[in-house]
Amino acid sequence: MFPQSFFRFVLGLDNENELLMESLSWLMILMGGCSFMVLRSVDLPYGRYASNKWGIQVNVKAAWFIQEIPSLVLPIYLMFFSTDIKPLQLPNQLLLGMFICHYTQRSLIFPFLIKGGKATPFISFILAFIFCLYNGYLQARFLSKYAVYPSDWITDQRFLTGFVLWFLGLSVNLHSDHILRKLRKPGETGYKIPHGGMFEYVSGANFLGEIVEWIGFAIACWSLPSAAFAVFGFFILASRAAQHHRWYLEKFEDYPKSRKALIPFLY
Repeated sequence: MFPQSFFRFVLGLDNENELLMESLSWLMILMGGCSFMVLRSVDLPYGRYASNKWGIQVNVKAAWFIQEIPSLVLPIYLMFFSTDIKPLQLPNQLLLGMFICHYTQRSLIFPFLIKGGKATPFISFILAFIFCLYNGYLQARFLSKYAVYPSDWITDQRFLTGFVLWFLGLSVNLHSDHILRKLRKPGETGYKIPHGGMFEYVSGANFLGEIVEWIGFAIACWSLPSAAFAVFGFFILASRAAQHHRWYLEKFEDYPKSRKALIPFLY
């Protein structure tokens, strides 16, 4: 009885109230803060830092596809198949479109462009999957059912500023990922110093891009759920960027000293 009721609830077949959205948002901020403190002393165990001590290894392409897909499937389901939402207004459609755009690339394109990546430890994979399920539901449910914007929201300075930041962040993220992929020739598996784009200024240009992207999304949405996502993303991605910066300095004697970690005190 409980599992059936739970899934009916999550998929929008029963009523719930806005208190749930607020509670999930504050919980996400709390989890982000706790993760930030833990990651000051523990490196995230995936990618170049993956090891067998974190559990069985999952194929990297399969891991990225499976762990990211909930944040694509849930918004689409709630937009088109949920039985208790009204027709979406243009601002809601655009904001959901921004979210779906990112996760279309992240789940359906990015995994299959990976060249020679290390397998992902199961613990990293399952935690990422749970987060994408959690956040995909939170953002999509809020924007499809609870968020109410004035008809002229798309000309509001908050939406316009947020959209520009979102687009710039997405562009930096995609360009930085492209630079990283091009570092390896066919058959190569080692690591090299990236050059070009925002990598000339920071070690984690791809992380910087995604941080800016979700800050822009939060400004455009102007809501607690989107702000919670931006805060959580900042905590995780800034920690990951600092981890990369330390690794580059230790690995390469000729690593450019002018490049910075995103957050100096994390390094």
